[in-house]
Amino acid sequence: MAHDYDRILIGGRLTAPSTDRFAQVVSPSTEEVIGHVPLASTADIDDAVAAARQAFDTGPWPTWTVHQRAAALRDLADRLDTRAAELGGLAIAETGSPRGFAEGYFAVAPSNYFRFYATLAEGFAFEEERVDGPTRTLVVREPVGVVVAIPAWNGPLPLTTQKIAAALMAGCTVIVKVPVQDPLACHVFAEVVAESAVPEGVISLFAADAAESEYVVAHPGVDKVSFTGSTAVGARIAEACGRDIRRVTLELGGKSAAIVLEDADIDAVVPALVGCGAAFLQGEICTAQTRILLPRSRYAEFTEALARYMSALPIGDPADPATVIGPLITEAHRARVEEYIALGRKEGATIACGGGRPAGLTTGWYVEPTLFTDVTNDMRIAQEEIFGPVVVAIPHDGPDHAVELANDSPYGLSGTVWTQDEEAALRIARRVRTGTFSINSYTLDINAPFGGSKKSGIGRENGPEGLDDFLEPKSIALSGAPLSG
Repeated sequence: MAHDYDRILIGGRLTAPSTDRFAQVVSPSTEEVIGHVPLASTADIDDAVAAARQAFDTGPWPTWTVHQRAAALRDLADRLDTRAAELGGLAIAETGSPRGFAEGYFAVAPSNYFRFYATLAEGFAFEEERVDGPTRTLVVREPVGVVVAIPAWNGPLPLTTQKIAAALMAGCTVIVKVPVQDPLACHVFAEVVAESAVPEGVISLFAADAAESEYVVAHPGVDKVSFTGSTAVGARIAEACGRDIRRVTLELGGKSAAIVLEDADIDAVVPALVGCGAAFLQGEICTAQTRILLPRSRYAEFTEALARYMSALPIGDPADPATVIGPLITEAHRARVEEYIALGRKEGATIACGGGRPAGLTTGWYVEPTLFTDVTNDMRIAQEEIFGPVVVAIPHDGPDHAVELANDSPYGLSGTVWTQDEEAALRIARRVRTGTFSINSYTLDINAPFGGSKKSGIGRENGPEGLDDFLEPKSIALSGAPLSG
């Protein structure tokens, strides 16, 4: 079934675009065209910014009470829930997500973000009076303004709502630039917005090519950009925003290290390592644990177990509930992942499993789960984000060496440690320079800040920190020492 759209969302209204340019959406599993969406022009972007600017500068959205805005977000969540099955199906078809992840995350996370931030904001301290002797100051947290949200293609609608739920509850108006690879679920959301009670001007949404994307990022009517994607693109966005001192949040790439200690239970750890690495949305996720740091004394034992487990992962049709490894997002991206596999061989690493395309799957952009052994941390396959089902195993000589290897990376987004010694795990967690870290699991908590250090990004999403990221503090001096006549 084709999903063809001929409208873009400008200020909450589904509107005919100003050009006849369309993006063709191709299923990564069938290689068939499954839909089309319009591409916004610079004129469309000007209209979206003008609508957002007016809605922010003259209201009513920023002047609504927190409870009014929360009610609007809960209405959006309820409306999305009625289309959850459709959203899960589109995640399978356009993103290549295996069914379990599509139905457990893509279909439910959008409404969860709206409800979470509606509730959080209702208890948030937007104003605070501070007293220092005779001086009284009112600190108010005001919305930053017009926000451009740019989600990545590996989770377009969940990442959209993760950003805009916080921005909307802060009182901002938002413009969403969605990816051209898999924009269909986002256009379902556009329909939901158009049917909702959110005031005009508050939300716009469209797909755009690179030139138009750069145009909206640098638009003088925009106050902040929130971007999720590659570090290379994030650097360009930061440069563009820096020229105008525009606020920016960047959630970028990762090359996260999973530190396994000597006492780790191999039977429990290996499935979990694979689950948060190569089998985590077939590695197309920034937090995937793709550097596995193993104790040298148990290196052979662990790598053999990892190879056996990864080799047995079901690969194929993402609609099949048994599938664990689905296709990569595009043919070009598969070629990029395969180039890294070839590079690993050239660098002298050994392929313990995988390394090719799965037998019998001639249609779809699949790559076998691949484990490299005999890897040193200075190899490019150990330093650069591959964004596919490819992991490297590196030996370490104890906790200090493992921490040194983990920190020897340009990235700092995520990380894990695997041990039966909780105190040792916490010591390591405190020493690894990364924005998030988990002990004996990989856990992402909506109530806790998410983001990276180093080249993994700037700013935080999720939790109260995510709301605060769209607020600007202002100090209002109420009174000082009494005036004398």
